[in-house]
Amino acid sequence: MKENGEPTNNFKTLTLDSIKYRTQLTAKFLQRKPFTPSDPKKVLSFIPGSIRKVNVKPGDKVKTNDKLMVLEAMKMNNYILSPRDGTVKKVNVKPGDNVPKSFILLEFR
Repeated sequence: MKENGEPTNNFKTLTLDSIKYRTQLTAKFLQRKPFTPSDPKKVLSFIPGSIRKVNVKPGDKVKTNDKLMVLEAMKMNNYILSPRDGTVKKVNVKPGDNVPKSFILLEFR
C-alpha cells in the first residue's frame, strides 16, 4: 500500500502452460538475464583452466568426438572433444592460455 492508503499495482500476468496467473514478481526475477540457446558452432570451456595442447587449426576438418584440445583444470587433463562434424573456422586459444568458464575456445564454419 502507498502512504495514502491506496493499493500499489505491482501485479503482473505470468503465463505458464497457457494458464494466466496474476502475481507479484520479485525484482530479481524482473532483472534476470534472458535465456539464449547455445550456438552449436561454438565450443565453450565448461570449467576454468589452462590450455595445455591444441590439436586443430583453422581449416581443419573434424569428426564428432575428435580431440580438439586439452584443458587442464584442478590438476586434471580434460579432453575437449568435437561435438559435431565440421570445419574449424577459428581457434581462440593457444597452449598456456588461462581461460574462464564459458569462454569460446573454438568456432566452426
